Amino acid sequence: MGLLLFFLIISVFFSFLCSILEAVLLSVTPSFISIKEQEGSPIADDLKAYKEDIDRPLSAILTLNTIAHTVGAIGVGASATKVWPNNELITGMVVPVVVTLIILIISELIPKTLGANYWQGLSSFTVKTLKIMMFVLAPMIWMSQLITKNLKKDKDKSVLSRGDFIAMTRVGTESGAIKEGESKIINNLLRFESIRVKDVMTPRTVVISASEEMSIQEFHNQNELLRFSRIPIYSAENGGKKEGDITGYILKDELLLAIVNGKGGQPLNSIKREIFVTDRNTPIPELFNTLMEKREHISLVIDEYGTMSGIATMEDIIETLLGMEIVDELDSVEDMQQLARKNWEHRAKKIGLLKEE
Repeated sequence: MGLLLFFLIISVFFSFLCSILEAVLLSVTPSFISIKEQEGSPIADDLKAYKEDIDRPLSAILTLNTIAHTVGAIGVGASATKVWPNNELITGMVVPVVVTLIILIISELIPKTLGANYWQGLSSFTVKTLKIMMFVLAPMIWMSQLITKNLKKDKDKSVLSRGDFIAMTRVGTESGAIKEGESKIINNLLRFESIRVKDVMTPRTVVISASEEMSIQEFHNQNELLRFSRIPIYSAENGGKKEGDITGYILKDELLLAIVNGKGGQPLNSIKREIFVTDRNTPIPELFNTLMEKREHISLVIDEYGTMSGIATMEDIIETLLGMEIVDELDSVEDMQQLARKNWEHRAKKIGLLKEE
């Protein structure tokens, strides 16, 4: 009877150990490893190595677990036959069922639950234990990797995708770890790559612009309450208005400075600045990086024919990232694209393209 209990305890102990190590190893996150690296923790490098080549520690865990189950089953079965030599019901039915339940509950359910819930505190113990196991079982680990290395696909593929981060953000918001506003910004950032300039630009029909031949003073007199700090200017051919031919932009501050210095009679092109041009299908991150490199805040958006579609500003990009319109005390309209659609509907109804509701 003592030998039976010995084999059972040995089997359950090593199986318990393997289950808790596996749960902890699979629960360790890249962010946790990064934090440990910043703290200078001695386990950071080992954890990173284990996660990058997770087959090695898992091979050690599964090998020891298999050995424990096999030896335990053989030892318990042989010992039970000696204790109850003439009772096939106990040796053939009761003992296997009891041993299976003990292994299922004590060496599977309990340790995996503990490992999944307390993996941060158990990470140091896991690293030290795995070092010993991998050293002792090195030949078996090498053989296991030799067999399985050709069966793996997408070896360099990241374990995390944008969808995973979005799901984690949602879970963090529901649990209270992340505020709703923070969650919105994270989700917008993860979707940043799929947004194009045409989705955030101010359409041409609602862009306020001026002729470059107009005098500084005249423009100021007509737009004393202008709320924009950068105004596109266009060339006028033969005295006509050609708003699509944007040649640059002016700064409101420089316009006011010119008036103060007595240069109000000069044309707007005397304080003109070059304007950066971008395609309407350009991804928002690309435009953001370009504007940052050029230290610009505005760009002219053109279509595939080189015609002006609108303008995009750094404010438009920041609004997209924050998920809200930046409205100051002088703004009367939040969404310029919505305003452009309303203006088009109004014009279309006047000429009969749309029926009045």
